[in-house]
Formats: sequence, structure tokens, C-alpha cells
Amino acid sequence: MRLPFEPTLVDEGLLTPGQPWRAVRFLAETRSTNDVARDLVAAYAADPGGAPDPGWCVVVTDHQTGGRGRLGRVWEVPAGAAVAVSAVVPLNGAAQVASAAWLPLCAGLALSRAIRQVTRAAGHELTPILKWPNDVLLVDDDDRKVSGILCELVSVGVPLRTRAATNGLEREAAAAVVVGVGVNVDQTRAELPVATATSLALAGVSVRRESLVVAYLRELGALLGAASALGVESSTTQHPASSDLERVVRGAYEDACSTIGARVRVHLPDGSMVEGDAVGLDGSGALVVSTPMGRRSFSAGDVVHVRRPDGRLA
Repeated sequence: MRLPFEPTLVDEGLLTPGQPWRAVRFLAETRSTNDVARDLVAAYAADPGGAPDPGWCVVVTDHQTGGRGRLGRVWEVPAGAAVAVSAVVPLNGAAQVASAAWLPLCAGLALSRAIRQVTRAAGHELTPILKWPNDVLLVDDDDRKVSGILCELVSVGVPLRTRAATNGLEREAAAAVVVGVGVNVDQTRAELPVATATSLALAGVSVRRESLVVAYLRELGALLGAASALGVESSTTQHPASSDLERVVRGAYEDACSTIGARVRVHLPDGSMVEGDAVGLDGSGALVVSTPMGRRSFSAGDVVHVRRPDGRLA
């Protein structure tokens, strides 16, 4: 039997000293947690004196009925079977806005670590791997997809509070990224939309969704806090803040990413394909592919999807 979501467990795990998260908004059902988070930002931008500051706010639901992915893809999952959570991450100045492309990769890394953590605690540690740019796959179920990530940059126009998670420094930001994550937790094979998808249950582990949400957001907060700490130091050493998140995430992401080192076909919006060897990421988080015509970089917004030549997820 699927247990109802208990938001108090998330409050207790996140709204604690040392964590950047300020508020958790729980909805029994909603179309999209990203839409709700964006609405919170828009309400604050329209009335900063009356609406609550949405910086570091978390939106989570028991049942998301219209989740959105890249390229406008929409799907619905059974009630009580998945995690749908969105977090509002403030950006401090133009340099951090320029680094926003690293946030989907940062979220994927945080989520993969959280999946390892909660499944280990449940008695059977799973092996997640990252598929560039925004998917988490499970080795334990033939590299099927267990999670997707959608990040949306939102211009606020008025200051949001932002805090380095590791040192408590308060700053102001006039932009934010809504970081949305969906994780298949308890679906059966028949409840999944495609054969390349899986759930934690299908991989052999039963976990509480609240534990996964808390573990993921703690990991995400730690990564962002580390980047913020680097940003504090770089203000006196002339290193651009846009490189801080890259320095925290890049090496660990590349090590965990199954796309890198694989032969891939990059499917482009005009219907064409580029085949080559994925060799790494560039400074903006774009995928670097070695082709017969030389190396090319592809940002997430430039591609429809990336697959192996045999059609499998890369």
C-alpha cells in the first residue's frame, strides 16, 4: 500500500541550522511544482512588501498531474508513487546567473548521491548514473531512467534573500532558478510511460519519499553552499564567481556520467544528427563531442536528445 506523504518529516529534516532552505510548501495535488514555484516568485516580484520572499523555498506534492520536462513534454504519474519537488535557488549577481547552466547538472549529482544514501539505508544500495544533461539512470535495472530534472531561470526584478549554506552570509539576488526534480519511487512497470523508464521499487528497493526529498535537498544545499564559499573567496582573488559551481560540480559529474566516454548520436531540432565520442563538458556544462570534423560543444537547449548508436540511453 502506498503511504501518504508526510510533509512534517521534510520540515524536520530541512528547516534546521546549517541548511539554506527557509520554507516547505506542501500540496496534496498540483499540476506542476515548478509552476507553483514560479508563481511564488512572480507574486513576490509584483508585491515584495506583501508576498513572502520565495528564496530557498521548497514546493513538494503528493500527486503531480502535469509534470513538465524538456521541450514541453508533459506526463502524469499515479498518486503516491513518485517524488515531485521544486526548489527556488536565488542567484547572486550577473556572474551567478551566467553559471545557471550548471544547476541541472548539480541537481543530478545531488540526486544520484541521495539515491545511493537512502537505498543504502534501506538495505540495498542502488547504483545511479547520470545521463547528460538532466536524467538519472539506474544500473540496477538495465540503465533505465528513474528521474528527470527541469531547471527554469526566473528574473525577479527585486532582491531575494540568499545565504551561503556553509557560512550564513546574507546577500541579495534579483534572479532565481526553479530547480524541479521528479523521481519514480513506487511505480510498477505498467504504470511507467515508456520501456526505458524504471522506479526504485522496480530496482528492488522500497523507500519513503520524504527521506529521498530530504536527502536530495541536503546534498543540493551542500553543493551550492560549497560554491557560495568559493564565491566569497573569489571576491578577493579576482576569480569570476561563474566558475565556482563548475569547480564544485564538474569533476564529480563527469565521473558519474555514463554519456561521457560513450559513442553517441546527438539529435538536433532540425532533424539532423551528429555522431561522435562524448569526451567531456566545457566550461558552461555543454557536452563536448569529438567528431570526424573536429570537436563540437552542444548545450542542453541545442539538442532534442542524446542516444547511443543502438538507440539506448547514453
